[in-house]
Amino acid sequence: MEWQAVLTLFTLTGVLATLVLTRASADLVLMSALALLLLTGVLGPAEALSGFSNPGVITIATLYVVAAGLKETGAVQWIARLLLGHPKTPRGAQLRMIAPTGVLSGFMNNTAVVAMFIPAIQDWAQRLGIPASKLLLPLSYTAILGGTCTLIGTSTNLVVDGMLQSRLGIHLGLFELAWVGVPLLLVGGAFLVLVGHRLLPDRGSLTEELDQVREYGVEVEVTSPGPLVGKTIAEAGLRALTYGYLTEIDRGGRLLTAVGPDRTLQGGDKLYFVGAPECASELRRIHGLKPANGNVHKLAIQNNQRCLVEVVLGPEFTALNKTIRDSRFRTRFNAVILSVSREGKRVPGKLGDITFRMGDTLLLEASHQFEEQYRFRRDFLLVSALNDSTPPDFHKAPRALGILAVMVLLSASGLLSILEAAFLAAGGMIVSGCLTASRARRSVDLPVLVVIAASFALGNAMTQTGAAQWVAGGLLGFGPLTPWLALAMVYALTALFTEMITNNAAAVLMFPIALAVSEQLGVNFIPFAVAVMFAASASFITPLGYQTNLMVYGPGRYRFTDYVRIGVPLSVLVGSVAVGLIPVVWGF
Repeated sequence: MEWQAVLTLFTLTGVLATLVLTRASADLVLMSALALLLLTGVLGPAEALSGFSNPGVITIATLYVVAAGLKETGAVQWIARLLLGHPKTPRGAQLRMIAPTGVLSGFMNNTAVVAMFIPAIQDWAQRLGIPASKLLLPLSYTAILGGTCTLIGTSTNLVVDGMLQSRLGIHLGLFELAWVGVPLLLVGGAFLVLVGHRLLPDRGSLTEELDQVREYGVEVEVTSPGPLVGKTIAEAGLRALTYGYLTEIDRGGRLLTAVGPDRTLQGGDKLYFVGAPECASELRRIHGLKPANGNVHKLAIQNNQRCLVEVVLGPEFTALNKTIRDSRFRTRFNAVILSVSREGKRVPGKLGDITFRMGDTLLLEASHQFEEQYRFRRDFLLVSALNDSTPPDFHKAPRALGILAVMVLLSASGLLSILEAAFLAAGGMIVSGCLTASRARRSVDLPVLVVIAASFALGNAMTQTGAAQWVAGGLLGFGPLTPWLALAMVYALTALFTEMITNNAAAVLMFPIALAVSEQLGVNFIPFAVAVMFAASASFITPLGYQTNLMVYGPGRYRFTDYVRIGVPLSVLVGSVAVGLIPVVWGF
């Protein structure tokens, strides 16, 4: 073996060890590996940087914009509320959750789907009287399995398809993977419903810990006409939010306290909630509610350019000891005060009559530029924007879903490639007003794209130096292997990698090894490439292998062992079904 192959294997080992044993960011580690291979002459500039022009990587970047358009318009939340319904039992909740989550994950970014379903699932758990930990991990697993059903369902599929196009000129169809993906979703979903509830932990939610955070009072109004009119508090999803609770209703000047879950909402009702600052973000995402503070509508800021901001008043704030009404705060700062917290507790009384004190924490609705503009002003000691607090524009949700449907139809019919259809859909989201250009730029997850693109350098080095062939020879050196057994080994090794490092990096690193195995056996490579696709996505055993697993870790109050307990049998089940079906669909 030549020194280039030795250096490549040394670099690969170093990358794996660094990602597993340290907290170094994956993009920094893989870019360092790329630089090493380039500077030592193992790869030329074209081979080292080929990932940045790969069709799969560019498609992923474009689909981030499409997913952002669906998120900004609240399209996913709209579908979720329509399909989830009001199940009576935990198993019923899991069944109702699997179908919409699996379908949506097949056509948009899994991370966005899980992020928007988490509040709905937590609300479910409160209404059903069961811990959120019984539902959130199945949500993540269902999103992973749903993403395997189509070529655009997960970035891993697009990455492998991009390598197939660039190296072998093979292009998979949009729904070609469904022959294996749909059975996996059905089998995995059945496992989660029938067996998973016994393996999942029984833990409380984050609501128990909210007494220690800043407390605000937030007032909203039921729009009339609107989707919440005539529904009960429980049916509207307002019974027990994750970050706050409903204390009273103002109905035409008559105050209703001790509000029960069966109380029916009427148009014009003013609802008063108490809770953490994130409570205001939750209420913004519920279709049929609007801020009760009339000043919010007077802001000279478009709806999709607003966010929630917390500020702490400093000693040089000019309106100290003045009331909010007399301070002309909205005019001076182009921001509206939603609530005031003092010493960690909400300040009672009518908002306009509250007098400013030094150290007060204000919850504001302002533009995205507010934080940057006032961060270093002496008026405020601290300025902090709440993440993901822009209110969705539900009126544009049908428009965004229509654009997604056109993208899928154009791609599935073969009129346009997936990349071309994604470009058209991303442009449609911006031109139709579902998404602003600045928001589209921010939606692209650059570190993820850098990880994927830089991984291509390692993959190319494994192929060009013969390191992949050496590894493949080692795998086949255990004795005469049938293609089916070799496929199982490739699947198992990829699944092991994806639990330790990112799913996309695992796919890129295993692709040349799988190609070498198929060449040495003299069989069709497609089954091995598809096995890499499914195995790289099948991350169930650790919270680190797949981003959605990490997203539910905190809200579900999970521990590492929870993932192992349910993830190991699910991973074995999914792997067995995948390895059994893949050669049937794509023969050796």
